Amino acid sequence: MNHTKKNFYVIGISFEKADAETRGKFTFFPDAVEAFTNEAKELGIESFFVVSTCNRSEFYGFAENPQTMIDLYCKYTNGTVEEFLPVMNLTEGDGAIRHLFEVSSGLKSQILGDFEIIGQIKTWFSRFKKQGSSDSFLERLINTAIQISKKVKNQTTLSNGAASVSYAAVHYILSTQKEVSQKNILLYGIGKIGRNTCTNLVKHTQNDHITLINRTKEKAEVLSQKYEVLVKDFSELNNQLRQTDILIVATGSNHHTITEDMIPFDKEMVIIDLSVPENVSHTLASRENIQLINVDGLSKMVDDTLGSRKESVPAAYAIIEEHKQEFDEWQKSREFVPVIQSFKQRLENLHQFEFQNLQKKNPEINGKEFLLADKLVQNLTNQFASYILENRENADHTIALMEDIFRLKAKA
Repeated sequence: MNHTKKNFYVIGISFEKADAETRGKFTFFPDAVEAFTNEAKELGIESFFVVSTCNRSEFYGFAENPQTMIDLYCKYTNGTVEEFLPVMNLTEGDGAIRHLFEVSSGLKSQILGDFEIIGQIKTWFSRFKKQGSSDSFLERLINTAIQISKKVKNQTTLSNGAASVSYAAVHYILSTQKEVSQKNILLYGIGKIGRNTCTNLVKHTQNDHITLINRTKEKAEVLSQKYEVLVKDFSELNNQLRQTDILIVATGSNHHTITEDMIPFDKEMVIIDLSVPENVSHTLASRENIQLINVDGLSKMVDDTLGSRKESVPAAYAIIEEHKQEFDEWQKSREFVPVIQSFKQRLENLHQFEFQNLQKKNPEINGKEFLLADKLVQNLTNQFASYILENRENADHTIALMEDIFRLKAKA
């Protein structure tokens, strides 16, 4: 795809400028992907995808101007353009590429080193790719982001300790609650964050009073078989809440899934809301016997105990820089693909023409000579490509000369 006269932009909202309530207004939901993709294409936006998590929602793509992307994105959320602009982040070109690499490595996560982010990026990219919004540029970009994430995780300590929202929730429970193993814990919602939370609960709390509830019971049953935790039907939610000491909500809905009338007024409970937009009614926080904390509160707790992870930041940036240079080299080489292809096509046409003339004069010539000539065409093409890439400062002159000699149609 040729992005003529279009720039690569990322527009979005994150914890850096907006609290959980504001971010919630601009959360993008998976069920909007198909309609969003179709409209984006009609507007001339190319090679794009959205990623929406609990601490950021971002729209990456090629467009003639960012306003088109801003208007479209806000149309598919519960917020307005007027609300979006004061808290929006906008980056273009080289900065947008570097931004994605920093996000994917966990450097820009609300909890420094959050290793869940790269999985979310892959999932969101896949959703849009299925709708035909990708091309070789985005494929290479995402693959590079994945490589960076793996290397940062394996070669630095950036993701050591409580480096995810799901672990932060368990860390909060362990640090604030006595006799955690005796508490009745209810996990409501088992998307990606919910599943990771379940894993951490089983691993760190030694609690056998963990119950799962999900709108789709079958998904919860798969998890229960893995960890031997209890599963209840969605219809039993209100009854279970009466018996719950610690409630973790990871439902990922666009409205409140836990409202004030669902919790008995005299009930003591710790409620951890991992959803953005927030899925627990704010009014519950006013009750003396309710402790309510959201992702922003959890992140602040973990930020106080970052330890060695901050020391790994320079090493993580060095890894990004290494891969960014490789990506830049690849991008530069793409500029010359059209003229290289045109050069090869011209050689193949000359080869075909001359071979046919030769066959008329010498009918005994067989395919062996043709294959040798094919190999010569490929070798000449490779030499031409290598010379341009190794002598970029003279590329324009070289291409102009070859265009004159071979009457090439394409230009870099």
